[in-house]
Amino acid sequence: MKRILSLALAFSLGCGGATPAPATAETAVPPLTVAKGDLGAPAPLEDGTDDDSGPIPIKADDPMWGARNALVTIVEFSDFQCPYCSRVEPSLEAMKEAYGPDKVRIVWKNEPLPFHSNARPAAEASQGVFVLGGHAAFWKFHDAAYREQARLSPAAYEQWAADAGVDVKKLRAGLATHAWDAKIERDIALANALGANGTPSFFINGVSLVGAQPADKFKSIIDVELRKAEAKLVAGTPRGRLYAVMSEENRRLAPKDDDVDRDDAPPPNANAIFKVPVGASPVRGPKNALVTIVEFSDFQCPFCKMAEDTLKKVMLAHPLDVRIVWKNEALPFHPRAEPAAELAYEARAQKGDTGFWAAHDKIFDSQPKLENADLDAVASALGLNLEKVHAAVKTHKFKATLDSDSDLVDDFKATGTPHFFINGKRLVGAQPLEKFEQVITDELVRAHAEQAKGTAAAALYDALVKDGAGPPEPEKKLVPVAANAPTRGNLAAKVTIQEFSDFQCPFCKRAEDTLTEVMKTYGTQVKIVWRHMPLPFHANANLAAQASTEVYRQKGAAGFWRMHDLLFQNQGVEHGLERAALDGYAKQLGIDMTKWQSSLDTESHKAEVEVDAKAAKDAGISGTPAFVINGYYLSGAQPLSQFKKLIDRALADGAGKRP
Repeated sequence: MKRILSLALAFSLGCGGATPAPATAETAVPPLTVAKGDLGAPAPLEDGTDDDSGPIPIKADDPMWGARNALVTIVEFSDFQCPYCSRVEPSLEAMKEAYGPDKVRIVWKNEPLPFHSNARPAAEASQGVFVLGGHAAFWKFHDAAYREQARLSPAAYEQWAADAGVDVKKLRAGLATHAWDAKIERDIALANALGANGTPSFFINGVSLVGAQPADKFKSIIDVELRKAEAKLVAGTPRGRLYAVMSEENRRLAPKDDDVDRDDAPPPNANAIFKVPVGASPVRGPKNALVTIVEFSDFQCPFCKMAEDTLKKVMLAHPLDVRIVWKNEALPFHPRAEPAAELAYEARAQKGDTGFWAAHDKIFDSQPKLENADLDAVASALGLNLEKVHAAVKTHKFKATLDSDSDLVDDFKATGTPHFFINGKRLVGAQPLEKFEQVITDELVRAHAEQAKGTAAAALYDALVKDGAGPPEPEKKLVPVAANAPTRGNLAAKVTIQEFSDFQCPFCKRAEDTLTEVMKTYGTQVKIVWRHMPLPFHANANLAAQASTEVYRQKGAAGFWRMHDLLFQNQGVEHGLERAALDGYAKQLGIDMTKWQSSLDTESHKAEVEVDAKAAKDAGISGTPAFVINGYYLSGAQPLSQFKKLIDRALADGAGKRP
């Protein structure tokens, strides 16, 4: 019996597969000829075999990143409309950066979930882009689709295909006849056969990893598989056979169906308690209730609407014993969820919690109609000041509140909506009334026992969750701050951000905008210290690092940061980080060219760059960008909210506000 996974986690219960149609001239994949710089090109296998013989076969019509004979293969089953698939992309990009195409390859397989209306069309379009344009074109389309996930539509597919260099007329014709549908069906059938009943799902040399996992989860498996692969090479396994051999072995040793959670068995840690704060969130029901349900929800989510009917029944059954606390979790592919939330919180500002819940009910009644006119109708029906409602939506008036709830989503892994904590016990998805009643019945017993100890009603919830799990402690890394490294910001700042970066890394470039926001937000409280970490598969990164160091020696920190900006600005320009271009930047900055030429010709700063890279390696940092914030570690091009969380914690540490 297959596991039943939550709808809120966007997991499918399985779709039937169709027999693939024979390849035709229109559907067959063209020869894999690839332009310079396309890491999707498969390298020839050493012994002429292919990957079709393993338990998770890889075929010529599977889009691929990395070398065909890489030591580790990540097979990804994914859905272009799934928010968790989008969320995991930074982890995959970090793996590309950390290991490079010779050690790791990524193979894409489609698993469009049936309740994502745009997922199947997007999958067909992406496969058409691959057939017509090859690996590089597919990944460009893939990146655009996840970057603009809210825009999934035929017009967007054509735009992204054109941007990838694909003939749009041919794509349109293929989509009209569903020319690539058989490939999608074959992928779905394989997913079902493997028990990959949700997205994203991964098989790393056959080892299963499910969900939008952080980079460290991938790394822990990849590092083991790399060691195993190297041992097999030494033992005589042909490199071209590694994937087939290792995936077969790992699948054979994987837990059998009887060893995993079944739908008729309790989930692991079913009685685990989490200390989720009520805070200043809207509350419905008696404030001294015996049972508190903290609800993470999204006004545009159809499963959240489904759950609301169940919650109404809960409140009718337990009017004196249950209260509901609202936490907002607007999913990125629901563009109307955030405006609806702004309306609800403005209703609260105007009419208190009663106004919030009245708006809450009418918004869900209106769903899926949540456009501006629909929200205006809700506001008018409630007698709200429309001018203030419009201003709240336009200015994102309650962004701080929504961000605070988002932080809790991260802290308590409340991914997917709806998501509930009943007196701290997790319940995921639009569950039937019976599931809620099972937990509530147990919690009433626990609450009465706590009352018998003399706990006041007002303190009951805090007492029931006081021993529960709080947010996980952030990872720490001890990295001494380099005394003479380039620094910007207040030199006496309370918080030091060490930035391990690579001038050729696109994610490092992306992180620079966030660091600018950090500096604007925190001003004199923060300084940034640059640490070099040129990755070995970035051909120009080491030279760029040495060049920036020479500028620093001649022109100090101000000169370094100007060079830093020039290098990132020209990162994507052809030859923008090669020696001739670097010489041009040096002249532009007024550098002594005699000293410059000597420095770069003799690699006089190579040792300094290596000192930084070694400091990163010694601390267990393997990818860029990476940040150490007063000892707290943050990996990847993370959003501002993730920096704020660690910076605020560091400031609290310094102020003695935390034990």
